[in-house]
Amino acid sequence: MIHARAVPPESGFTLIELMVALSIFALIAAAGVSLLGYSIGAQAAAGERLDDVAAIRRVGALLASDLAQAAPRISRDAEGRRQAAFLGGTGAPEEPALAFVRRGWSNEDGEARSSLQKVEYRLIDGALTRRIWPMVDGAEPMPPSTLLRGVRSLSLRYRIGGEWRERWDSKRPGALPQAVELVADIERSGAIRQLFLVGTGY
Repeated sequence: MIHARAVPPESGFTLIELMVALSIFALIAAAGVSLLGYSIGAQAAAGERLDDVAAIRRVGALLASDLAQAAPRISRDAEGRRQAAFLGGTGAPEEPALAFVRRGWSNEDGEARSSLQKVEYRLIDGALTRRIWPMVDGAEPMPPSTLLRGVRSLSLRYRIGGEWRERWDSKRPGALPQAVELVADIERSGAIRQLFLVGTGY
């Protein structure tokens, strides 16, 4: 007598098991995408923050260099009017924040010009700008260069005779302050305070 053997059921996943596995995979994939997006966003924010810090440091270094080389040199504008050696404003927009003549203008091309250079700092449309004059006397300024964007406000103080004043108001046209304090309120960075000595580089 021949006995029939039982056929074992085929091995594999049921439909329910497959759906559960796909659901778990979808959750893991979604979590991975979210984590990747967060990492990319954090990296971009850190990059922007580092760029802001680098820009602030560049501006500070340029201001420190310019102010250290400030000279008690009275200049003349394009109309021939006498200009004080140092002009210090309050930091209000659209008016000069600082304007003065500095020494040490490098002349690598050997042009027929002075080593003195007239410079001006001004806040224009939320950007701190710097412009220069090709000659100290009787010349029009060059177009301004943007140094730092996102500046909400500027405030300045001046060290005169051992005390800080809100505005440079010396009656002597050739006088220079001892130091300048600049506070810039910058987007994403807040208030940045910097101190600069004046006229110490010569």
